[in-house]
Amino acid sequence: MQCNETYMLTKSNIHRYYPLFLLLGIFLLLMTVTGCKQHGGPPPQGTPEVAVVTVYPERVVITTELPGRTSAFRVAEIRPQVNGLILKRAFKEGSDVNEEDLLYQIDPAPYQAAYNQAKAAVAMIEAQLPALRGREKRFKELVESHAVGQQDYDDALAALRQLEAHLKASKAAMESAEINLSYTPIKAPISGRIGRSNITEGALVTAYQPIALATIQQLDPIYVDVPQSTAELLRLQNRLKNGSLNHDGANQNKVKIILEDGIPYPLEGTLQFQDVTVDPTTGSVILRVVFPNPEGILLPGMFVRAVIIEGVNERAILIPQQGISRTPKGDPFTLIVDADNKVQQRMLTLDRAIGNKWLVSSGLNPGDRVIVEGIQKVRPGAPVKVIPFNAGRKENPVAGKTVQSSATIN
Repeated sequence: MQCNETYMLTKSNIHRYYPLFLLLGIFLLLMTVTGCKQHGGPPPQGTPEVAVVTVYPERVVITTELPGRTSAFRVAEIRPQVNGLILKRAFKEGSDVNEEDLLYQIDPAPYQAAYNQAKAAVAMIEAQLPALRGREKRFKELVESHAVGQQDYDDALAALRQLEAHLKASKAAMESAEINLSYTPIKAPISGRIGRSNITEGALVTAYQPIALATIQQLDPIYVDVPQSTAELLRLQNRLKNGSLNHDGANQNKVKIILEDGIPYPLEGTLQFQDVTVDPTTGSVILRVVFPNPEGILLPGMFVRAVIIEGVNERAILIPQQGISRTPKGDPFTLIVDADNKVQQRMLTLDRAIGNKWLVSSGLNPGDRVIVEGIQKVRPGAPVKVIPFNAGRKENPVAGKTVQSSATIN
């Protein structure tokens, strides 16, 4: 009777423990599934797919990008050539002036007086000359007939020559006074843009003083001075010598610049000369480029980036940057697909980055198929399936176009 009561009690209360039994069942089911996965192997996989690009030689115009600074084509510091008081300033600061325009006026009164005095002295001497010349001529005739003594003639001749010399000195003094008078109006020696004035009306100036009154700068055309390291210069000369680079004909001396805000300057410049003196502090030489500047966009002292043509590589090999990997030591390498559709590793020598590609100096041959997608899925010697690269995107060709770089990568 006691057993029956226990059975009835358990049967009547089993619904209270139903949620616990349900959780226990789910737990056992999950353990069973997990155990099957651990004891079972992964499903078989097919041959991995990789995207490749085929390497072909291309004609590429190689350029290098170097920092540069603009400087005025001509600079004239305005200084007085005579002492005096500034009566007026005849220009507006920051304006464009033309050659021979009046800039300052020095008080001309004392110089005008000096000129008038020197001119009067010349006139006085010139008035005395006819009498002395006539006397010398008469004494010359009389001394031949012994009417006067030789000494008298010599005195007359000496007086004439002395007065003629005095006349020359007076004329020189008059010319000097005239020059000083001409310096009282200070005029622009060149055409260009004038800066701020360092003096005002009423200021006293001295001849050739160390502080300039103002400065005129010719901005059209304008110079861009670009430092180039001697190491880069020697490397370029060796490449041109061994034939890996060729001159680009008439375009070799053409230069472009990029402004500080990253916008290219619309006009091209011309490489004028390369300095022959190496700066010992930087180990570089200066390349001077002349740029037209009709709109006045370029101002002296601006920093720019100059794109200079090094030459033309007729058989350049370019591959996308994502196709390059590096060893733990940093040496670049790439993976290619051989004729048997198996992966092979190639160690590379890189020259420089060109856009989104690398310029390869050695390590690849024309016709090699370089893996650019799916590198993580393959290892050297593994078979692969080749699919086209960039099937859904438009690939921009580089051949025949000018490319830029700013560093050499070994």
